[in-house]
Amino acid sequence: MTAPVAKKSLGQHFLADRRYLTPLLEAAALGAADTVLEIGPGRGILTAALAKRAGCVVAVELDRRLIEPLQQQFADQPQVAVVCGDILELSPEALLARFCPSARSPYKVVANLPYYITSAVLRHLLEAAEPPTLAVLMVQWEVAQRICAPPGDLSLLAVSVQYYAEPSLVARVPASAFHPRPKVDSAIVRLQVRPQPAVEVPAALFFAVVRAGFGQKRKQLHNSLAAGLQLEKWFVHKWLEAAGIDPARRAETLTLAEWGGLSQRLERTRPEQGEAQPPAPDRDPPHPFTKRLP
Repeated sequence: MTAPVAKKSLGQHFLADRRYLTPLLEAAALGAADTVLEIGPGRGILTAALAKRAGCVVAVELDRRLIEPLQQQFADQPQVAVVCGDILELSPEALLARFCPSARSPYKVVANLPYYITSAVLRHLLEAAEPPTLAVLMVQWEVAQRICAPPGDLSLLAVSVQYYAEPSLVARVPASAFHPRPKVDSAIVRLQVRPQPAVEVPAALFFAVVRAGFGQKRKQLHNSLAAGLQLEKWFVHKWLEAAGIDPARRAETLTLAEWGGLSQRLERTRPEQGEAQPPAPDRDPPHPFTKRLP
């Protein structure tokens, strides 16, 4: 059977150079007791390697043209389930309960993600009712750098991911390792998912503050927060100073701990008698993962 041609509309770039399976698999540290969710198995190169190491592999593929070839390829491997569907519309825990009923509940995600759904998949996994314990992903090189950035160079994406997980950059993967060849290099990123978020702040409040802080590029923090949360500037100055943060700083310089402290302080900082009450942040703000990455 002739392999289907990659669909540009689905952002398909199949891994062709098997040498890059080694760092990917080493980062995943798989054993016979592990359950793995793979997103976008494509032509099954990674799936075959996962099947040799893990106890159960559920591979979710959106492209219907690839389902029959994949099912034929793994017909004699009962530990592999090929599922046709959109991962963004499927519950990871429900998938695994159905196709790996005897497996333990913790699971890992190992995948070569299409660039255009990276942010959406990250949100779907990290905010799942039962998130994975570990995710090892191939993503666009520049996105990997942003995810793993340290304080001083943080972005909204970095803070959003690091709230839920500890990221590390495993390896750079050249564009020549894929077919068809993409315009940019990729990277392998390892996300060690935290048992609890990095800071003890409700996600809605935390992300309302963080999104506002990053809302105006190259602006000082007091201006961004005042505009993003529709607060009076005098109140924002009071709020920042109470949290021990210089109002002239920029969003990318704050640590996760500082964002957490700032969010907590918002609830505690009240105008004095006679002063106008600031509006509370939206209880369900636009989520930082909503915007699709380039």
